[in-house]
Amino acid sequence: MIDIPKKIPIFAKIYPEYIMEITPKGLAALVGGTVEGDENILLHGFAKIEEAKAGDLSFIANPKYEHYVHTTQASALLVGNDFNPEGEYSTTLIRVADPYATLAQLMRYVESLKPQPEGIEQPSFIAGGVEIPEKTYVGAFAYIGKGVRLGKNVKIYPQAYVGDGVEIGDDTVIRAGVKIYEGCRIGKRCIIHSGCVIGADGFGFAPENGKFKKIPQTGIVIIEDDVEIGANTTVDRATFGSTVVGEGTKLDNLIQVAHNVTIGKNNVFASQTGIAGSVHIGDGNMVGGQCGFAGHITIGNYNEIGAQSGIPKSVGDRNRLMGYPAVDYRQFAKNQVYIKNLGKLYEEINKQKDNEATHS
Repeated sequence: MIDIPKKIPIFAKIYPEYIMEITPKGLAALVGGTVEGDENILLHGFAKIEEAKAGDLSFIANPKYEHYVHTTQASALLVGNDFNPEGEYSTTLIRVADPYATLAQLMRYVESLKPQPEGIEQPSFIAGGVEIPEKTYVGAFAYIGKGVRLGKNVKIYPQAYVGDGVEIGDDTVIRAGVKIYEGCRIGKRCIIHSGCVIGADGFGFAPENGKFKKIPQTGIVIIEDDVEIGANTTVDRATFGSTVVGEGTKLDNLIQVAHNVTIGKNNVFASQTGIAGSVHIGDGNMVGGQCGFAGHITIGNYNEIGAQSGIPKSVGDRNRLMGYPAVDYRQFAKNQVYIKNLGKLYEEINKQKDNEATHS
């Protein structure tokens, strides 16, 4: 974490309630970088490299954006220590070990400067006996049920529903319109974005006399510490036991996590992924958008799964998979070449048949 003293102002354009200006020299001192160019210009805000103007700070972490160093209007760029562009450029460079990580740290700091809401807005409902710790925020039209336990500095935004017996850890943010069903447990420093539903019934039905009868879903959802869940994502409660999203895992918008799924630590899942019931997923996996996981399978650790992949069976550790059914990414690339050439192959076979018919 970058240690930026609170008294040092930074990036006034983003938060005008602060008087924020810093020079590349001052910024480099804070992040352990070195400056090439004008070290005394004033920086006021962040911007995309292709849209930046004078006073903006941007960055280059991907080599394919290197050419922007010649055209950007940004006053300064965070770049890697090994950044070595060809030709002339006028912008100031701030060299750091990891420009993307450094920018993220700076942005988190700026975010921390934003004023934080506190207190209880009306109208809202808080059941009797629920303790409201110091620095808690409860927005208008929020509902907090019986037996809810809130940690310190919890922020519950307007129109959120926190059902009976829910536990929410310190410094967690529940955004507007989130619905947390009864009995679920949310850890510390989590962010649950608008429209999320945590703890709805799992999709459990049993055929009986030609009809599907509901199987009561009596379990809960456990969200561990430092989890972020994107807008309109759903995590279903377990049939019995717990559906678990592990520490540090990040779920994008519009994801479905079914009942009795267990997700380990520090995974990332992109939008529109669906995880069927009773899937067990390990740690450190990276999953692209629109992936589908069949039920009752086990996914190991540190896998990379490409977008729109289908995972019909269990997977071990450290694989790179793509396609449906998912295969090794190198095999997937070969298969795509084969598919691309099927039309030509079909024409050649038909020509061969015609030639054989002519000479028979």
